[in-house]
Amino acid sequence: MHLPHALARFHPRLLDTCRDYSRVRFWRDAGAGVTVGIVALPLAMAFAIASGMKPEAGLWTAIIAGFLISLLGGSNVQIGGPAGAFIVVVYGIIERHGLANLLISTSLAGVLLFLMGLLRLGTLVRYVPVTIVVGFTNGIAVLIALSQMKDWLGLQVPRMPADFFSQLNTLWLHRGSFNPAAFGLGLCCVVGLFAWPWLWGRKHRFQATLDDIPGMRRAWRVTSRLPGPVVALVTLTLLAWVLGLQVETIGSRFGSIPAGLPELALPDFSWETAKHLLNPTLTIALLGAVESLLCARVADQISNTPRHDPNQELMAQGVANFVTPLFGGMPATGTIARTVTNIRSGASSPVSGLVHAATLALIVLLAAPLALLIPLPVLAGILLFVAWNMGEWHEFADLKHYSGHYRLVMLGTFVLTVVFDLTVAIEVGLLLACALFIRRMSSLFSVAPLPGQGSELRFQLYGALFFGAVDRIDRLVSAVEQAPPGTRVVLEAHQLIALDSTGVDALRQLHRVVRQHGGTLHLEGLQPQPHDLARRSGLSAELAAAQAEAQAQNDSSPGL
Repeated sequence: MHLPHALARFHPRLLDTCRDYSRVRFWRDAGAGVTVGIVALPLAMAFAIASGMKPEAGLWTAIIAGFLISLLGGSNVQIGGPAGAFIVVVYGIIERHGLANLLISTSLAGVLLFLMGLLRLGTLVRYVPVTIVVGFTNGIAVLIALSQMKDWLGLQVPRMPADFFSQLNTLWLHRGSFNPAAFGLGLCCVVGLFAWPWLWGRKHRFQATLDDIPGMRRAWRVTSRLPGPVVALVTLTLLAWVLGLQVETIGSRFGSIPAGLPELALPDFSWETAKHLLNPTLTIALLGAVESLLCARVADQISNTPRHDPNQELMAQGVANFVTPLFGGMPATGTIARTVTNIRSGASSPVSGLVHAATLALIVLLAAPLALLIPLPVLAGILLFVAWNMGEWHEFADLKHYSGHYRLVMLGTFVLTVVFDLTVAIEVGLLLACALFIRRMSSLFSVAPLPGQGSELRFQLYGALFFGAVDRIDRLVSAVEQAPPGTRVVLEAHQLIALDSTGVDALRQLHRVVRQHGGTLHLEGLQPQPHDLARRSGLSAELAAAQAEAQAQNDSSPGL
């Protein structure tokens, strides 16, 4: 593939939007962008803090990556930025390799993501089994919840370890520093976030009362549209400040948040460093690809916009992840919660994503000092709510309806994600899924005996004859050895849907045994794919030559 030809496929969805864009659509997109920008504010800070980075890293990731993904992406309504799925991954990389190497890994992952899109590999991500996706998603949700226990309980822990059992042990050892005020704030946050949609969703119960109070209908409508995390952040921060609660805040842990633009800083890159960062780079790239394309598929399902271009989306994700670390940012991907908020707010084009980034930048530049008062237990409560919504917990209850293969892959991926890390979980999960798929496909291949004429042996082949199913062909050898010499063996293959090179080799071995016993092997009714492979491998020619030789011998035999 020539590079200029490949780059010609770089076609952001925003270009298509500009062709028939109207003022009405702009105002709808602008309103959605402002809404989702406000929603992104607490989430971006919470994700960064939980990942072991400063809050401004999350904010500028949401701004820079969110802008680039909307500008260059292949989806109309997807919102990019820091995501909860990356919390565990980023925290583990910082613990093992340091912050500088995280930035290098993220930029390298951006290069990989861009190449994946450029080489049209976006559709391959869809081949990741849903069992693996559910397993690691639930596992990450558990780890996110566990990582927030320290701030929710107000424990005085200098540094949380990265692995599961060490975190449990650390929390237990520091249980004596439990802070009731922090726990109360976090609990109020979680309860409020669960109750907020229910509260304004009950408007019809009080319709008559609201209509009788001047201005109440409009006030209720405005209030009901406020995002729950923003309401929790503002109200509980004010509550902690008014009551003078002794809880840790963003200011007490991180100091001030810079109100200016971040500085461009090139990482100290070397190929020797890159070799050691291969594993974290692959982890970031794979997770970013899976998360962004899953998010884009969800957006397609719930919006009326054209379907996304997975390869263009990966290229945009690649550019965003390459550029953002240069300004101290963290990995970015498509974010389901913010994308859904964007759609429900009326977005129809990438313009809403651009407005979302501009809104967030404006808030950071004008109101950064106010963020210093935000209590960390409140951010912990927001992330606990995110973790609960992120997990697909009903899948555990539904396991009883599925096969043992499904349970093994999903539970195995879940446990490995929690106990080890995401890379190991996906690698082992894919190996398990492939092995179990091979086993299942091999069980679908069968050889059934059919009535033959005279000394003829006739068998019907069903399914796919591949490397996982050749043992059933081997079983025919004993039937041939027990048959009279000169037996004609016929394999009816009109229901043989696929054949691979190992299957061809098994048929060759069967043919060899048949010839040793003076017989001939016949393949009848081959479908296009098996017929083509048999022809290209020379098997058809070998069978035809053997049959012609046997026919010539019969013609030259006395009495014929």
